[in-house]
Amino acid sequence: MGTKEAARTPSGNEVLDGRSAGPMMARLALGARLRRLREEQHISREAAGHAIRASRSKISRLEGGRHGFKPRDVADLLTHYGVTDEAERATLLTLAEQANTPAWWQYYNDVVPVWMQAYLGAEQAASLIRCFEVQRVPGLLQTPDYARASIRLTHPGASAEEIDRRVMLRMTRQRILHREPAAQLWAVIDEAVLRRPVGGIGTMRAQLRHLIEVCQLPQVTVQIMPFLAGDHAAEGGPVTILRLPGGRLPDVVYLEQLATALYPDKPAEIEFYWDVMNRLVVEAESPDETASILHRILQET
Repeated sequence: MGTKEAARTPSGNEVLDGRSAGPMMARLALGARLRRLREEQHISREAAGHAIRASRSKISRLEGGRHGFKPRDVADLLTHYGVTDEAERATLLTLAEQANTPAWWQYYNDVVPVWMQAYLGAEQAASLIRCFEVQRVPGLLQTPDYARASIRLTHPGASAEEIDRRVMLRMTRQRILHREPAAQLWAVIDEAVLRRPVGGIGTMRAQLRHLIEVCQLPQVTVQIMPFLAGDHAAEGGPVTILRLPGGRLPDVVYLEQLATALYPDKPAEIEFYWDVMNRLVVEAESPDETASILHRILQET
């Protein structure tokens, strides 16, 4: 693997425009702080939930930044955790207000399931996105026609208007690759994805040409997992890991399924998926070979 890919990994000191990140940074920062406070007091999630008349799972979602915050709940948790410093309480309550600020993608709430909202927020805030795909070209690298065909396959009963809105959302998400500073995307794509003619031959050929072009961007690295590689580290399905700027917030692991998604958030789980991702980039073809492979598949399509 070439050395330029390692150089693309952010240092963790970038500053992100809060307008593009929306409320997610506030949610993650507040959730992480509440988790540390709870653990320092050796309080279980069940007990914390009881303090705000909620379930253990809600505390988990709050701490993972996957749920909005009611200021009253935050105040009650801070009291339960023994936080009496007025300055700290005021800071965290301000974060709670920021965490409830509407984000641009909420305009598409009618086509975004609840379980995906946390991912969209983290994606827009991310400084680094690492992903492995086995079925489709990553959404951030799709052409409009490929996205439309893919969405039709997964939402066969959707109206033309709904499909249009889903395509528009997917295309708008891609702005993170062209903002300043741009998010760094490092994707490993199974060869089967590139040989599956989603939307027909014409659409697939245009998608392959788009991948060839986008791979030239300094903020995008694409590797291909060839059939000849045989078994690999992520046979269980697609994996996405998001790193937030600043170096203080936990990475977000996202495992999308047919009708839901999982967000493993224990440190050991996050470390496990990083290990999987790091093994994948070793097992896949070098990024330096990607353009040649794409050209060959394009000629064969």
